[in-house]
Amino acid sequence: MQICHDDRVHPDSDATADVEAARLRRQVARQSWSVGIATGAYGISFGALSVASGLDVWQTVALSALMFTGGSQFAFVGVIGAGGSGLAAIAAASLLGIRNGLYGLQVARFLDASGLRRLAAAQLTIDESTAVGVVQPTDSARRQGFWTTGVAVFLFWNTFTALGAIVGNAMGDPRRWGLDGAAAAAFLALLWPRLLSRDAAATAVAAIVVTLLAIPHAPPGIPVVVAVLAAVGVGLWPRRHPDAPAPRHAGGSEA
Repeated sequence: MQICHDDRVHPDSDATADVEAARLRRQVARQSWSVGIATGAYGISFGALSVASGLDVWQTVALSALMFTGGSQFAFVGVIGAGGSGLAAIAAASLLGIRNGLYGLQVARFLDASGLRRLAAAQLTIDESTAVGVVQPTDSARRQGFWTTGVAVFLFWNTFTALGAIVGNAMGDPRRWGLDGAAAAAFLALLWPRLLSRDAAATAVAAIVVTLLAIPHAPPGIPVVVAVLAAVGVGLWPRRHPDAPAPRHAGGSEA
């Protein structure tokens, strides 16, 4: 008996693959724009806080467009608003921005960008674009997730930053509205969802303790830098994996 093998690609298989690919593209697009809109809307608080800290509208808009990393921006205006020096503000923002370089190592694996696209990718490498990109099942979907989310966040973040700066500038003295303490509250809101693990909570506690000890003795802005260095130190502290065998004592023997 002769067995015939049909190696031809069936039209139904192609149609199913196309439908699945289209469904995945729509899903990634919805996720990307949802994240972009939600994150961008938070820019209105940054805009208001920035002018409350002493920056004018144009400086605030430029800061969002050029720095474009929320945590670093809040750290910068928080230090400035507390009376810290520009150097201390830059140091705090830079230390928090280091994470974007680590994200770049992750997204470079699937972006395969070069030239101007590489520069654009560097600007758009933030928490949200990285998160949406890396969770997708295929490289094509990862690239779509990264670029769409990055562009969406950039557009909405800068739009709402400008709106918040204009509104905040019209409000006058920030102490009338409690905005002089809002930078710390906003930064805490960014941090709180990340305190789900024991390591993250321990890092936060260490940073808080070090900051409280430094505040009476350091100029404004320096305690923020010290807190970041303390968090980095906790992160680099060696840990034994739960499944790793316990260290043997000298002269001991195995059962």
